[in-house]
Amino acid sequence: MSDSIFAASLSRLGTETAFDVLAKARALEARGKNIILLEIGEPDFDTPAFIKEAAIKALWDGYTHYGPAQGLPVLREAAAAYLTRSRKVQFEPDELVITPGAKPILFFSIMALVDPGDEVIYPNPGFPIYESMISYVGGIPVPLQLREENQFRVDVAELRCKVTGRTKLIILNSPQNPTGSVLTKADVEGIADVVQDRDIMVLSDEVYCQILYEGKFESLASLPGMKEKVILLDGFSKTYAMTGWRLGYAAARKDLIAIISKLTTNSVSCTASFIQVAGAAALNGPQDSVGVMVSEFERRRNLIVDGLNSLPGVTCSRPAGAFYVFPSIVGTGMSSQEIADLMLYEGNVALLSGTCFGAHGEGYLRLSYANSQENIREALARMRTTLEKNAKR
Repeated sequence: MSDSIFAASLSRLGTETAFDVLAKARALEARGKNIILLEIGEPDFDTPAFIKEAAIKALWDGYTHYGPAQGLPVLREAAAAYLTRSRKVQFEPDELVITPGAKPILFFSIMALVDPGDEVIYPNPGFPIYESMISYVGGIPVPLQLREENQFRVDVAELRCKVTGRTKLIILNSPQNPTGSVLTKADVEGIADVVQDRDIMVLSDEVYCQILYEGKFESLASLPGMKEKVILLDGFSKTYAMTGWRLGYAAARKDLIAIISKLTTNSVSCTASFIQVAGAAALNGPQDSVGVMVSEFERRRNLIVDGLNSLPGVTCSRPAGAFYVFPSIVGTGMSSQEIADLMLYEGNVALLSGTCFGAHGEGYLRLSYANSQENIREALARMRTTLEKNAKR
C-alpha cells in the first residue's frame, strides 16, 4: 500500500525511544539473554495496597460507567486540595481536568495553544514528546539547551534571548527527565520575570515533584501573578508507582480547562471512573509509601553515581530529583548511540543514548535507577567490562 495515503503531519511525529529499547531488550530476553533494564522511566515498586483496594471497592460500588470529561468531582476536589497545600496557592476543583495519564495534557495543551508557525521553547535534552507534539501540530520547536556546567538547569538569560514575538508557549520540567535537575527559587523567579509582561503561557511539567533529594521544590505557579499563566501538569505514575493505571491531571485557568475537556471528549471521552476514585484515595490517604520509595531511590542514586564515576571515560553529576542519571561519556571517544548499542548487545544492559532526548544529549547516556541495588551493581560491572574491552586507543 502506498505511503501517500498517510497524512503529511505524521512525518513530523516523533516517539519515546525508551519503549523501542525496551522492545529490543525483551526480544533479546526471549532469546535467552539476561538483560538488566535501566532504560524505562517506571518505578519498580508496587502500587500501595490501599490504592488498589480503593479501586476494587470502586468497581463493586458501580464506578464502571462514563464520567464527565473534566473528571469526577471526587478526584478534582482531592487534587485541588493537594495542589493548594503543596504549591501554596489556591486551586479550585473547576480549575482542574483529569486525563488518562499525564501525556494527554501535553498533547491537548499544545493543540489548544499552538498554531502553525508559532514558536514553543522547550528543554533540550528533554522529554522527547515535547518536541514531537510541537512539530506535529505545525509549531516551531525552539530548543533551550540545558548544560551540565549549570547543573542542567534553565539558563534564564538564554531563555530571555530565545523569546520572540512568535513565542506562544514555554515548557518547563522540574525535577527533570532525563537529567534529574531541579529548578531553584531564583530560577523560577527569573522565568516569571521573562513571561510576566508577555502573552506567553508556560506548561510546567511537575510529575516528579515529590521525588526530590535535595533542596525544595519550586513551582512557577506559586509565584504572585503566575497561576493564570501556567498549565500545571501532574500525575500519579511516578509518585505512587501507578504507571499502568494511566492517570494524570492539569490545573489551569478555567477557559483553558474547558478546551482541554472538549479535546478529551473528542478523543478518549473520559478517564476510567474507578481509577479516578483510586487516585483520590492516593492523594487523601497515607503518604508513607512515597517517603519509603524516595529514600530507596536516594540510596540507588548514590550507588549508581559513584559507580559511573569509577568507569573509564565516564563522569556523572549527582541529580537532585527524579530517578535518572545523565552521565557524560565524552571521555570514551565513542558516540552516545555507539555506547548504548554496545551496552545492549554486548554488555546486556539496556540504557538510552542521550540523543533520545534531543540533539543536545550527544555525549551523554540516560540510565534509570528504578531497579534494585543488586541489579545496579551488576549493570555497573557489565558496563566496566564492556568499556574496557572496547576502549579506543
